Formats: sequence, C-alpha cells, structure tokens
Amino acid sequence: MGTEITTGGWFILGLAAIIFGISKTAIPGLGILAIPLVTLVIPARASTGLILPMLILADCFAVAYYRRHADWWYLVRLIPWTVVGVIVGYWAMDRINDQQLRPLIGVIVLVMLTLHLWRQKRNQADVINSRTETAGRINRPWFAVMMGILAGMTTMMANAAGPIMMIYLLAMRLPKAVFLGTGAWYFLLVNVIKVPFSVNLGLINPDSLKINLLLAPVIISGAIIGMTVAWRIPEKGFNTVVIILTAVAAIKLLF
Repeated sequence: MGTEITTGGWFILGLAAIIFGISKTAIPGLGILAIPLVTLVIPARASTGLILPMLILADCFAVAYYRRHADWWYLVRLIPWTVVGVIVGYWAMDRINDQQLRPLIGVIVLVMLTLHLWRQKRNQADVINSRTETAGRINRPWFAVMMGILAGMTTMMANAAGPIMMIYLLAMRLPKAVFLGTGAWYFLLVNVIKVPFSVNLGLINPDSLKINLLLAPVIISGAIIGMTVAWRIPEKGFNTVVIILTAVAAIKLLF
C-alpha cells in the first residue's frame, strides 16, 4: 500500500479491528470510532479499501448471530436507494485525492457523530414520553430515499453509514432484536455490493488483503467478545468515552 506500518501502527489497526468486531455484534455505531483510527496509520483514500473487508468479515458474524430477526421489508425499501448513493460516492472517489479525502472523512465522521448524539437524545425523550412502539414512525417514501442515498454515499466514501442506518431503523421504531438483525443484513449486503467498486478504484488490492488477513483473527475476537461479554460494560460511561475519542480522532483528520 506504499505505507510502512510501525509497531504502534499495528497496535492501532488491531484496536480498530476489535472495535469493528464488537460494533457489529453488540454495540451498533461503535465502529465510527475505528474509521478515523485507521486513517491515522493508512492514507485516507486507501483506508476505505482496507476497512471494507474487515467490515464484511464482522458482518458475517453479525448476520450469523441475528439472522432470524431481520425485517426484509425495510431492507427492500432502503437498499435500492443505497446502491444509488454508492454509485454517486464511487464517482466522487475517482475525482478526489488523499489530501482532499482525509479532511472530508473527518467532516463526515463529525457530522455522523452529531447525528448519533441527536439520535440518543431523541431516544431518551421517547422513553421519557412513554411512546408506544409504533408512535412517531416515519413511513413516508422520501425518508427511505433520502437516508438510503446518504448512507450509500457515506459508506462508499468513508465507510461511515452506521449512524445514518441507526437513525433510519430507530425512526422505524423496531424492537431491539429486529433492529440488530435488519442492520446486520443491510451492512453485509451493501458492503458486498461495494467490493467491485473498490477493486476498480484500486482500493482493494493484494497489499491491502494481506493486512486484512493478518487482522482477521483480531476481528473475529472482537465479534466473539461482542456476542458474549460486551453487554456487561456500563453503557453510559462507555459511550461517553467512545464519543470523546471519536471526536478527537476526527478533528485530527482536519489538520
């Protein structure tokens, strides 16, 4: 990949790999922290191709664990528009260089983090107001179109569609198991769709796949942790640390 990875760099990549695994099987949205971490080691443009196979491997574990809980109606509504967004993102990726993409990823992550915080605040308000499971559900077609295209663009350019998908599924007010199952299938399908685009751009190549192979056991370990012990971690304190670290890493990409 044209980049010499130091011992510290491998540590950061290993940490990102564990985070990807945990985020797919236990804590949706946590993976947003790992994206800027990878770009601290690998050039921003190349990092998108390195991250994609990592996500797919973790997605496979998530689908295996939650496969029975997906609601395919929401996937059918969203995925076609996501593909449109992926194509737009692919077109943009072929026209920007690494110096332009690095701050762009930082901005995307910060925007997604803001949306994530908004989602948490909205969710807390729903609990306080004791809304029913279906109250406030957004069923208008334009919402699926907008969220699908936006998710496709951000996932193609920065692998950062997680918070967008969480907002969409929460707007549908799905039960937790259905939320996780639907999200697992969505990301596996979309990430597989992105592979030929990334290969065509040269982002997935033999060098990147060698790194993926070395990190695979770490990703699997993270996925297993997510399926077994991650639920014991105090969620509020953990999320606060994640948010702070994510913001710091994203801001670093801007300068």
